[in-house]
Amino acid sequence: QVQLVESGGGLVQAGGSLRLSCAASGPRSIYAMGWFRQAPGKEREFVAAITRRGGSTDYTDSVKGRFTISRDNAKNTVYLQMNNLEQEDTAVYYCAVRLSFIVNSMLRRPNEYNYWGQGSQVTVAS
Repeated sequence: QVQLVESGGGLVQAGGSLRLSCAASGPRSIYAMGWFRQAPGKEREFVAAITRRGGSTDYTDSVKGRFTISRDNAKNTVYLQMNNLEQEDTAVYYCAVRLSFIVNSMLRRPNEYNYWGQGSQVTVAS
């Protein structure tokens, strides 16, 4: 049984910073981990992803230069450092894990991931 436990969400003023963490327990191997977010009334959208072995990263355009995804393989943990937060970043953030390699994929689609965290609310106030 694979479990993902998130932490680090909260309320922050615009321009502020937050760091989300997601610890995975149970998996024998991990290919990649990602972060998605879902605002009220909107679909879940890709935020960032990182491969476990090579550390390759990918970001959606709206967060490039502001968010940084990183991982600690020894802890099976992925982080999302969010700087210069904007009101448009307000959403529930979900971490996800993909266990096996996938060809021809940017890992930007929710159905490419096997397990999900419980979600962390991030609220950015003006």
